[in-house]
Amino acid sequence: MPVEVICLIYILTPLLIIFLFKRYKIARQVGTVIIAYAIGVVLALFGLIPVGEGIEAESMKSIQSWIQNLTVPIAIPLMLFNCDFKLWTKSLPKTIAALIGGVISIIVAVISAFFIFRYSGINELDKIAAMMTSIYTGGTMNFYALGAALNVNPTTIALTYTFEMLVTFPLIMFLVAGGYRFFRKLLPFEDKSTTLENTELSEIETNGIENYGGMTNQKVFPRMMLGLLVSIVFLGFGAGLSILMLGKLNELVIILTITTLAIAASFFKKIRQLPKTFELGMFFILMFSVVVASQFDIYSINMSAVNIGLFVLYVMFVSVIIHIIFSRITKVPGDLFTVAHVGLLCSPPFIPPIVGAMKNKKVLISGIVIGLVGYAVGTYLGVLLYTFFKLFI
Repeated sequence: MPVEVICLIYILTPLLIIFLFKRYKIARQVGTVIIAYAIGVVLALFGLIPVGEGIEAESMKSIQSWIQNLTVPIAIPLMLFNCDFKLWTKSLPKTIAALIGGVISIIVAVISAFFIFRYSGINELDKIAAMMTSIYTGGTMNFYALGAALNVNPTTIALTYTFEMLVTFPLIMFLVAGGYRFFRKLLPFEDKSTTLENTELSEIETNGIENYGGMTNQKVFPRMMLGLLVSIVFLGFGAGLSILMLGKLNELVIILTITTLAIAASFFKKIRQLPKTFELGMFFILMFSVVVASQFDIYSINMSAVNIGLFVLYVMFVSVIIHIIFSRITKVPGDLFTVAHVGLLCSPPFIPPIVGAMKNKKVLISGIVIGLVGYAVGTYLGVLLYTFFKLFI
């Protein structure tokens, strides 16, 4: 397929996914990123992406690289601008306990997994472990951000995310289908202190986290574009700082810089109230997801790939167990535990469907607060553990 057509697919696919998300309930249940990833894998499996030697293949690689290097750094500030981190100051002790327990459980699971699988033949294990830390505290955005910052091989990113989906998606389906009752029995504590007052509660309940309606409204679009401009300025500042510090562009420095700037900017009301910046950021994340998934190489699935799957399975399974134990000790109610773990493992957009299934709106904002804090710390935590893992490679 011609390179120009592939580029057009990369640009238009997020628009198609947003259309499906707005129109069909099943698309909202599956999730936008998973749909984007599936489309990219299909493009790769059907051989529609130019690969190997030749002008078209080289041109395709260059375009993919440019898209990957630009979309995530632009998306990060956009997705963080609307995050009201002041909600954290209104959070209550049980919510704090659920968050701390979740983060500790993920750190312990990833570190133990690293040493268990250290000699299993997994390529870039230190980077994979760091990415798993970031995705299981901050979701897909942090996963891709860290993958770009650490220059992880696209095939490694694709394989890791594939197995993460295969492991996490059944957990979500289990919870929606009634699995939350299992955690209620394990953690049968009273749910007294999880309610947080917030004026956005009714809107979140109605529209969810991703609400793509009205993005082209004449009053919304210019302000949304202002958010994009600020994001690009942050990217330029990060690039300039990287050159000033290291004499070259360093993606790790850029990612950490724009993340820090975006979190700081979110505390300013005028920035936080810019409409639809989260959804615009998701547009860039969807584009990135399609590009990365389209580089999936079926022939790369070998014993090393299988071990990546086992690594991911171990991390999720152990993190859940440790988090349950911590929640038993701190008497975190079962529903709060559920939204806390989902908020960390899957990010805030997955919270409303779970809350809807549980029919317990009291934990909605608590789960979103935990997910937002995960957005904020996920990249930093991933970098910190990557630095630690490098000592043993």
